Amino acid sequence: MTNFTNMTRQDQEAYLMKPIIDELKQVGGQATTRDLKRAVVEREENIPENILTMYKTSRNGRKYLPFNYAFNFAISNLIMAGMLKRPKQGIVVLTEKGREYKGSRTKLSDAVYKISLPQWQKKIEHNKTRKNSTIEINEEESLSNFEEDWKGPLLNALLNLSPGKFELFCRALVAKMNVDIDETIGTSLTGDGGVDGYGYIKTDDFRTARVAIQAKRWNPNNSVSSPEIDKFRGAMDKFRSEYGIFITTSTFTRDAIKASRAGTRIITLIDGDHLLELIAKYELYVTKKVITTYKLDDFFEDEN
Repeated sequence: MTNFTNMTRQDQEAYLMKPIIDELKQVGGQATTRDLKRAVVEREENIPENILTMYKTSRNGRKYLPFNYAFNFAISNLIMAGMLKRPKQGIVVLTEKGREYKGSRTKLSDAVYKISLPQWQKKIEHNKTRKNSTIEINEEESLSNFEEDWKGPLLNALLNLSPGKFELFCRALVAKMNVDIDETIGTSLTGDGGVDGYGYIKTDDFRTARVAIQAKRWNPNNSVSSPEIDKFRGAMDKFRSEYGIFITTSTFTRDAIKASRAGTRIITLIDGDHLLELIAKYELYVTKKVITTYKLDDFFEDEN
């Protein structure tokens, strides 16, 4: 089988349709597009493990994730074909047609394109007739890619931090996540005992748990492997940590993900893409600029 990154964009879309359907069946028929995307990448061995941080630069200098285009348009095609529906932005749900599909990858994409391609053609023709009109960003795949524009520069900024400053940044992020950071453990660049931060979190009204933090400012092309997870778990043992948080600007190999879930203490993995989303969520050293678009519901079109 051709490596995913060597496929054409349309072949990538076609390839992704079946894994999207299968994963939604696995999780009960509904998921956020973000979680669905991560799950598909984790399960599909033909997709590179670091594809969620494989940025490219456009002619105008903008960094973008090619994978997002293939994934978002695969979702849109499945919606057009009646396999999925989108009750609201960021959520996709299997329809009865999607739940009942049990055919091959090729048969699925052929059936989907038979329905969706004429619809895309109609949209193209419609746009050609709208001369001198403002282009509306009202398709989720367009909006999603539009909103991704900030991620490339932010990732570059993180990669340009010194190792010590990146560790400081990660401790600040974890503090935003309600962990009380210890000022004496894991704050030194040398002799830190294998952790880059340490803290305490209340798990209920009276119980407090110890949290160990590991921060790896790695090139996105170099994924964190399972031996790194094992080393971190050893450091957790040293400090008797109940929880571990492993943060990287890169990604984790599939073996690393499995290793993080082994044993009695699961380690939370935060890869580069998730890290950027958390920075935006907690507005850590970034300023939010809001761009909003709305699509009218059927309420405004129904007569009664």
